[in-house]
Amino acid sequence: MDVFQVLASSWALLLGILLLMVGNGIQGTLLGIRGGIEGFSTFEMSIVMSAYFVGFLGGSRLAPEMIRRVGHIRVFAALASLISAILILYPTWANPVSWAIGRVLIGFCFSGVYVTAESWLNNSASNENRGQALSLYMVTQMAGIVAAQGLLLTADPAGFLLFIIPSVLVSVSFAPILLSVSPTPAYETAKPMKLAELIRISPTGCVGMFLMGGVFSSLFGMASVYGTQAGLSVAQISGFIAAIYLGGLCLQFPIGWISDRMDRRTLILALAATGGGAAIAAMAVGETFAALLVAAFLIGGMSNPLYALLIAYTNDYLDLDDMPAASGGLIFINGVGAILGPLVTGWAMGMIGPQGFFSLIAVLMLTLAIYAAYRMTQRAAVPVTETASYTPITPTASPVAVDVAQEIAIEAAEAEAGAT
Repeated sequence: MDVFQVLASSWALLLGILLLMVGNGIQGTLLGIRGGIEGFSTFEMSIVMSAYFVGFLGGSRLAPEMIRRVGHIRVFAALASLISAILILYPTWANPVSWAIGRVLIGFCFSGVYVTAESWLNNSASNENRGQALSLYMVTQMAGIVAAQGLLLTADPAGFLLFIIPSVLVSVSFAPILLSVSPTPAYETAKPMKLAELIRISPTGCVGMFLMGGVFSSLFGMASVYGTQAGLSVAQISGFIAAIYLGGLCLQFPIGWISDRMDRRTLILALAATGGGAAIAAMAVGETFAALLVAAFLIGGMSNPLYALLIAYTNDYLDLDDMPAASGGLIFINGVGAILGPLVTGWAMGMIGPQGFFSLIAVLMLTLAIYAAYRMTQRAAVPVTETASYTPITPTASPVAVDVAQEIAIEAAEAEAGAT
């Protein structure tokens, strides 16, 4: 089976990615908890969390040039080493300015590491199993973030050990990756389509990517800040965040299957409305932890697949040759939304308290639902038989993985056209 072929050829790379994602997953949650212990304000923490996405967006644009200059192995080793060092320095320099600078750097480094690792993964996969490779990669990413939440229970967040653990894991991740892969040609990204043209072609896709950038960055960056303000224990915060990502992991593939069989705007509307409704429900039932977990599962289960769904929906209105170029514009739009998400969430939480976290998610997702409903009155749907293939991809992926997803969609469309 293709899945076993992918595992046989890429297990070391996937293991390294798993360790990297555990390190990334724990540092975001841990900083939110430790910031509360250090007495940082919600506004200060929103800047710290937003800084990661500033670095991530910059890294996604600069990493290909770095790879062209010095090669995959040097880029990976240098960036991963810097990640390990920054994780150790967080508790040593416990002030918002140092943390914000560290988050910019660590976002830049993780973006570059993802570009490098995803290039290797793409190179090791064949045309026949590239889709399975991307799916395994996505599952590995999500599993790493979920596993990271369990590690929070192993030590006191007020100490140093929880910063040392992810630093060690990131350092250990070098070994399986660097000892099992060989340098590959630099990944060439397509020149992005002009934003004005992309917005004209798919207003819903562009608006949706911007709004979902804000939702995802708030979930990734501010969920632990919410938990701290709401008085949740460390165990409850880790369970709450794990539920968000478990929802995305469990519902990604069923939603993808459905999306290939119905009007995608209707599905976008339904997912966004459900996610917005879950956020509103969380504000009402937040004092009951079991109900909060259910709401978190639904929010994550709706928001994570929406990223891939919006890309697939935009592809429905593009020529095959334009799909790679459009992905760069969609990633940029999503990145801008991601930078703004924690800042606006921090402002909302400062104004109305912890419930500002869910209120912003509700506003963003319901805005997408309303806009999708409006657009359904402005343009006829693409027939289901003519829609592009849905390829699972998460907001944590770099432009390389998104471009690979586009290649898979193009190959599926060409195969379907050849069959008819």
